[in-house]
Amino acid sequence: MPPTRAPGGPAPAMAPEPFTVEFTSRVVRAVREVAATEILPRFRAVEARRKDDGSLVTEADLATQRALAEALGRIEPVALLGEEMPEAEQRRIWEAGGRFWCVDPLDGTANFSAGVPYFAVSVALMQGDRPLLGVVVDPIADEACFAVRGAGAWRDGFALSPAVRETALEGAVAEIDLRRALPHIRQELKRRAPFARRLTSGSTALAWCHLAAGRRDLFLHAGQKVWDYAAGALVAEEAGVR
Repeated sequence: MPPTRAPGGPAPAMAPEPFTVEFTSRVVRAVREVAATEILPRFRAVEARRKDDGSLVTEADLATQRALAEALGRIEPVALLGEEMPEAEQRRIWEAGGRFWCVDPLDGTANFSAGVPYFAVSVALMQGDRPLLGVVVDPIADEACFAVRGAGAWRDGFALSPAVRETALEGAVAEIDLRRALPHIRQELKRRAPFARRLTSGSTALAWCHLAAGRRDLFLHAGQKVWDYAAGALVAEEAGVR
């Protein structure tokens, strides 16, 4: 599998080549349109099943990945690495390097399948292991967060920049997901974490974007696949998150 650790409105007006305003806008529009046509009509209308690895998948995941492959291929015809594809194919695309799309068609499938309105579509255009362009769409809130490496991050028509403030851990609002942590680490963090408020939202992509928007003070995750972090972590990085 690809590595499990993250790398360190109007579209942006000064996106560096090759990501022109029009290119970036086309990607954002495509992701929004696919979310609206493939995910929302299936919300609370389809059932989930377990994959071989124990995670959930629905027809919405599969249909969205197919639609993204078609829509993104029209914008830039390169390979697409998606969560809902065989591991051997994921590995082949990852190891080939070069430019490719990296997609989580439905980040938060557990929420989606339980009828919880908190999930997202995550799309990144990669150059090897480096995300160059990232888009995260929340179809329920009708929000799109996106970033271009070296050019900044936006939520719809507004530049993203977390409030400059110092927050002690004891006063922090922390998004925490320890499902993949070793048991003894998980127990120790639960016992000693001094946060004012702890959240586990169920959508990694949205957690990155809320961190970028200053809606969270801290994000602690025990392990992510590349499709979990590629777009969201770039949004946070370009927003100035440390």
